[in-house]
Amino acid sequence: MSKVSTGSAKRRKGSAAGGAAAAPATAAAAAAPPTPDAPAPGRGARAQQKLDTRRRIRDAAWALFTELGYDDATTKAVAERAEVATGTVFVHARDKADLLMMVMHDRIAATVDAAFEALPRKEPLLAQLLHVFQRLFAMYGEQPLVSQAFVKAFPGASGPNGERINALTFAFLHRIAGLVRDAQARGEVAGDIDPLAAAHNVFALYFAALLAWLSGFVTLAAALDPVLKSALALQYRGLRA
Repeated sequence: MSKVSTGSAKRRKGSAAGGAAAAPATAAAAAAPPTPDAPAPGRGARAQQKLDTRRRIRDAAWALFTELGYDDATTKAVAERAEVATGTVFVHARDKADLLMMVMHDRIAATVDAAFEALPRKEPLLAQLLHVFQRLFAMYGEQPLVSQAFVKAFPGASGPNGERINALTFAFLHRIAGLVRDAQARGEVAGDIDPLAAAHNVFALYFAALLAWLSGFVTLAAALDPVLKSALALQYRGLRA
C-alpha cells in the first residue's frame, strides 16, 4: 500500500475488514476482491445501479489483471468482461492505472482491517508492527505480478481511485501512530516521540522493502525478513524509552 494524509491525529475507526491468508492464483479465486461495497440505507435505485456497475468493473479488472497480467489487460477487455460500454469504465476510473488502484484499494483495506482486528495487543510494538506488515506481504504474495504493478504505479497515484488509495494510506499512518501512542502509554516508547512522525518513518521502511522486491534485489519473502524486519528492529531501538 502506500501514500498518506495528515488530517487529524485521531485514529479512524473501522476502515475495512477481511483476511490476508494467501489464496490460490487462479482466475476463479481471484475474480472478486474480498470486500464488496455496502449500499447505504435508503440508497435510490439509480445510485444502487451505479454501485453495481462499479462492482462489475472492479471484479472484471481484477480477473483480467490476474489472468492476462496488468500490462496485457486493456480497458476495452475490462468493459467487455463487465458487460458495459468502454466509456462507462472511464466514469469509474480515469485510466488503467486508476483501475488498478480500484481493485487494490479493497484488498489492502480488508487486509489492514484484518491485521488490526487480530493484533497481538499484549506484545511489544515491534511484534505488532511485524504482525501488520506480515499480513500485507502475504496479500501481495497472492498475486505478485499484479502487486508489483501496483507498487510501481502507487507513487504519485491520481484519479478518483488513486485519491482513495491515498486516503487509505493516510488512515493507515494514523493507525500505526496509534500503536506508537499505546506503546508510549505502556512506557515502552519514549514520551517525547511524535507518534505520527514515527509512523511515517515506519511506513518509509515498509515501502523501501517493497521497492527492493520490485527492483529484483530480493524475493518478496526476503523483503519482509530480513530486510524489513531488521530495519524495523533498528527503528524500534531508537524509539525505546
